[in-house]
Amino acid sequence: MLAVCANTCKHNLRIPWYILNKIQVDRNCLIPKLKHMVFGLGNKTYEHYNAVAIYLDKRLEELGATRVYELGMGDDDANIEDDFITWKEKFWPSVCEKFNIESTGEEELTRQFSLINHSSGDISPNDVFKGEMSRLHSLEMQRPPFDAKNPFLAQIKVNRELHKGGDRSCLHVELDISDSKMRYEAGDHVAVYPTNDVNLVNRLGELTGAKLDDVFSLVNTDQESSKKHPFPCPTSYRTALSHYIEITALPRTHILRELVEYCTDEEDKKKLLLMATNSPEGKALYQSFVADACRHIVHILEDIKSCRPSLDHICELLPRLQPRYYSISSSPKLHPETVHITAVVVQYKTATGRVNKGVATTWLAEHKPLSGEPLPRVPVYIRKSQFRLPLQTQTPILMVGPGTGLAPFRGFLQERAIARKNGKEVGSTILYFGCRNRDQDYIYREELEEYEKNGDVTLNVAFSRDQEKKVYVTHLLENNLDQIWDVIGKRNGHFYICGDAKNMAVDVRNIVTKAIVEKGGRSESEATQFLKKLESMKKYSADVWS
Repeated sequence: MLAVCANTCKHNLRIPWYILNKIQVDRNCLIPKLKHMVFGLGNKTYEHYNAVAIYLDKRLEELGATRVYELGMGDDDANIEDDFITWKEKFWPSVCEKFNIESTGEEELTRQFSLINHSSGDISPNDVFKGEMSRLHSLEMQRPPFDAKNPFLAQIKVNRELHKGGDRSCLHVELDISDSKMRYEAGDHVAVYPTNDVNLVNRLGELTGAKLDDVFSLVNTDQESSKKHPFPCPTSYRTALSHYIEITALPRTHILRELVEYCTDEEDKKKLLLMATNSPEGKALYQSFVADACRHIVHILEDIKSCRPSLDHICELLPRLQPRYYSISSSPKLHPETVHITAVVVQYKTATGRVNKGVATTWLAEHKPLSGEPLPRVPVYIRKSQFRLPLQTQTPILMVGPGTGLAPFRGFLQERAIARKNGKEVGSTILYFGCRNRDQDYIYREELEEYEKNGDVTLNVAFSRDQEKKVYVTHLLENNLDQIWDVIGKRNGHFYICGDAKNMAVDVRNIVTKAIVEKGGRSESEATQFLKKLESMKKYSADVWS
């Protein structure tokens, strides 16, 4: 039996090709014996939604494997766990029937990790240090190369506000990478490892009745597993909650099911159990109580008052704290020793009246260089990107980046301006940028206007709230279909998008398709193929997020 969990990234389409081409060598003896079921992990906001899963399922069938159950496709833009549970509930009976397995009915909840509480005498301070600092190395332990498992503790040299009014905040942060030997290119991403809000950490300790400075280990009950611990152990609860646990993630339904066992009130048990089911009533309650109200684990425990789980089980259940990726807003040709970040500080009021804050941006906002004090540091590494300027500077480019989508294009502009100053021929550089108000959130305004004054860029700026009728970059872009076709159809130029994947990027793609049809004289199907060809040649590139 071959069970495959496939993601959606179009760059990973080569993976199943490689696997299945290797399998094909022995197809006569191997493939017909295979029983397969595929569940894909995807996100509908992206063009290649579950492309790998679809391809793999189809290709296995073509090679003679037997499909045990139909292809399942999860959508992380909605509730991917709910999609999987729905698929699994129908898939499991099919498997039992196929292989004459007797189903035991209700799943039994079992812990994957066992708890070891360390008293002060059975573990040395050095062992605790090794566990707690495996990712956050001391300065003396910093050794290149730096990557996801060995991030560099970069100093924050600059941390200033870009907005000049309004109720939102946008940070310009400069990270010193001069001692790291890390290199980056305009268009790359910097990964930032944040630290959870100390108030949330303390509150979780209060709600579970745990002593946060107690030292513990979680050890895998499967001794043959290569994953001995869910995070570096031994460690303290405070360190685990601060650096390794994703506290603010909305709890998935399987977590709610586990919490049922810790409720003393029957109504609380029923509520959590219902939300953990796949029934229409359960889905609706989960959507309203958890998703719409943006309740994370702290909120759940505050509002389900009889639920008092052990903190070690919470640490096992919650996902790992992930790095946050930011499009680098600088060029190494101008800033070889620093990496610049442009980020809106996430903060919003929920339906329950609580204020939720972004983990990384909140942490960054609180760590600004102060005169006479050591510079704050943050663990980072560089993630390479395919989002690149054309090799030839004379190639025209058109960039669409509203809000912080401007970030990589700031690096692009720096690079093109340097090329022009060095006497190189530089093609047309066109930028579409949008914000709410000219006088409040027009970030890097002085820089952009200076570039425009020097002839380095043609600016098209939309201020959505400076007039009664809202105007967005897509409105400006749709008014310039001739310009779009001139760049991508007549002059072999490059088109770039950065920002919101769900709405803006989709609208922009539709406008580009419209330009190809109306100005390029193509049919709808021909326009679609034309655009896909541009993508394959990396002449139409998107750096987007949902």
